[in-house]
Amino acid sequence: MAAISNDWAEALKGEYSKPYYRELYKTVLKEYRQRQVFPPSGDIFNAFHLTPLHEVKVVILGQDPYHNYGQAHGLCFSVKPDVEIPPSLLNIYRELHDDLGCYIPDNGYLVKWAKQGVLLLNTVLTVRAHEANSHRGIGWEEFTDAAIRVLNAQDRPIVFLLWGRPAQNKKPMLDNPRHLILEAPHPSPLSAYRGFFGCRHFSQANEFLVFHEMEPIDWQIENKNSARP
Repeated sequence: MAAISNDWAEALKGEYSKPYYRELYKTVLKEYRQRQVFPPSGDIFNAFHLTPLHEVKVVILGQDPYHNYGQAHGLCFSVKPDVEIPPSLLNIYRELHDDLGCYIPDNGYLVKWAKQGVLLLNTVLTVRAHEANSHRGIGWEEFTDAAIRVLNAQDRPIVFLLWGRPAQNKKPMLDNPRHLILEAPHPSPLSAYRGFFGCRHFSQANEFLVFHEMEPIDWQIENKNSARP
C-alpha cells in the first residue's frame, strides 16, 4: 500500500499503531498476494493523495470499490478514462445536467473533482474481484471513520453529500455546525428515482461554498478529447 504522504498522514498517524490497523494491514497484504483485489495496491489511498485535508471542500461517501477489472482507482464512483461509465455515475451525471446544465461526458474519470477539493471516499478501500463488499468488516470502516472524524473537526465549512443509507449512517459523526450535510437516496438505478433525481445537491453545495467565500466546484467533467460536448 502506498503510504499517505500529505497532511492526511499527520491527521491519521494515530491510527497506524492501533491493533485494528495492524490486523487490517496484514489482511490486505495477504489478500493482494493470494487473490485478485481492486484497486491496484498503489491506488488504495488515492482519495487522500489527490485531495489533501486542508483542501477538502466537499465530501462524497461511497461504499466499496468497483469490483470488475480496470474500473477502480481509489476514488468513489470514479472509473479510469477508457472504462464504461457505471450506471450510478451516469445517474450522477444526469442530475448534474438537470441541476447545473453540465453535459454528460464520455468518461467517468473524476480526478478533476478530487483536485478541486472533492474528497471521493469509499468507506471500505479494497475489494476482491467480482465480490462486492468482500472486504467489509476487516477494519477499513474504522480507518475511514477516523478520517470522517478528522473532517468533522475542521474549523472551516465543508459540504457532506450522503447518498444512500450506508453513507447516511455516518451522519451522527457529523455534529460540527459549520458544515452542511445533504442527504438523498443512492444514485443507483434501484433508488435514484426515489429522490436522488431532483435533489440539486451540486448547486446547493456551490451556493454554500460561495456564501462562505470559497471557490465553487466546477462539476463539469470534460470529454476525453475535447473540452466541449
